[in-house]
Amino acid sequence: GSFFESDFMRLQSRQILRRCGLINPEDINHYLATGGYTGLLKALEMEADEIINTIKRSGLRGRGGAGFPTWLKWDLCRQSNSQERYIICNADEGDPGAFMNRSLLEGDPHSVLEGILIGAHTIKAKKAYIYCRAEYPAALKKLEKAIKDLEKIGLLNTEIVIKKGAGAFVCGEETALMASIEGRRGMPRTRPPFPTTKGLWGKPTVINNVETFAAISLIFQEGVEQFSSMGTESSKGTKTFSLVGDIKRTGLIEVPLGTTLKEVIFDIGGGIKNGENLKAVQIGGPSGGCLPASMIDTEIDYDSLTSAGAIMGSGGLVVLSDDSCMVEIARYFLEFTQRESCGKCVPCRLGTQQMLLILNDIVQGNGNPEDIETLHEVAETVKAASLCGLGQTAPNPVLTTLKYFMEEYVEHIMDKRCPAAYCRELMHYFIDKERCTGCMACLKACPNNAIVGVENEPHFIDQVKCLKCGSCMDVCREGAILKVPGPG
Repeated sequence: GSFFESDFMRLQSRQILRRCGLINPEDINHYLATGGYTGLLKALEMEADEIINTIKRSGLRGRGGAGFPTWLKWDLCRQSNSQERYIICNADEGDPGAFMNRSLLEGDPHSVLEGILIGAHTIKAKKAYIYCRAEYPAALKKLEKAIKDLEKIGLLNTEIVIKKGAGAFVCGEETALMASIEGRRGMPRTRPPFPTTKGLWGKPTVINNVETFAAISLIFQEGVEQFSSMGTESSKGTKTFSLVGDIKRTGLIEVPLGTTLKEVIFDIGGGIKNGENLKAVQIGGPSGGCLPASMIDTEIDYDSLTSAGAIMGSGGLVVLSDDSCMVEIARYFLEFTQRESCGKCVPCRLGTQQMLLILNDIVQGNGNPEDIETLHEVAETVKAASLCGLGQTAPNPVLTTLKYFMEEYVEHIMDKRCPAAYCRELMHYFIDKERCTGCMACLKACPNNAIVGVENEPHFIDQVKCLKCGSCMDVCREGAILKVPGPG
């Protein structure tokens, strides 16, 4: 059968991505031939009230992570008493391992531009900005061409300017993003006032994510009913996710909100690779939460995820098998947010640093029993007292792993062993005598002469000399070298 009949595609509902891969994104005629800009033409004949009411009926919520009702954001901005207003498209996808916005801009840039123009018309914006990270050259090139083509056919009724970001994670936060466009350092400011009343250059501003704008053009092209017939009561429509990790079929997917994690991982993703067991799912980017395999029936919608301790975020889904150490996962993501913290507010600047120091100690085998309580306290403080979303969600990986995988922390601290045999100081390599043929490959590969043995006889590893570099495991053809929890 064709690619579209495969399980990977068949079980998705590609709405936002309906044109991606099927049209030439650099040819505006392809977009027009598939119903493109009919949404804008409809919107241009409507009053602003009608447009906002249409979006309200569709139930669209912001796709950037927080899930704020889009109609309300537009309405608040429209009602502000200012002659100048701005609209911004946030394409600063800073999450490692997320590529939804990039793929959409590369595969169907006009669907985003159409949404921006509908928005600009509704709030009577003087100018529109697209804030896209410079690491996305192909997306930028296609956007630039799309804007030129739009001007040629006379549909560009609002100036659209592309601003390149340098890839700072915190610039995805709307007040930091505006500071960056204005040429200041990308740092969040306190809210209120919210951007809808006082945003770019102090003027009312609407900021929406790439995917939100694409959803707007979808709603106006295909009608409200098609959009709102998908999803749950409180989360309407579909959402794109990047599905990565220890899974058979990775890639960019789009499913109706309310789909369960189980359906995504096992039906679309085809289950865990190499027949391993599912251990956890990390959802919502670096500041999302880690949900255990027992919660696999959780529905993917804003409210279910928040109550489980994760967030929708921009839509990164990382699938983790039994080989993953949850303490290390928390440490890895915290290292990212700590590095990307702008340092403006004390809780986030020092709190993430403090948590990282503790986690580094734990994975190196220097953890103390009181660390768990300290971690919890610091995490709750950072969550409550931080200035922006980065700090407020940074402790999520720590809090969810503490909540769902406490036994792993206890093993790391009390027994000095890493149950997944991942943390170098808390595991050791072991040669299985039954499988070892004495080929001497590992002996030659070992940089520290830690392997002892003669040809054709089983070898063994001197644990005192072993550096735990894993070279022996890489060269063993018999699969005789195993990673074992505990320092050996």
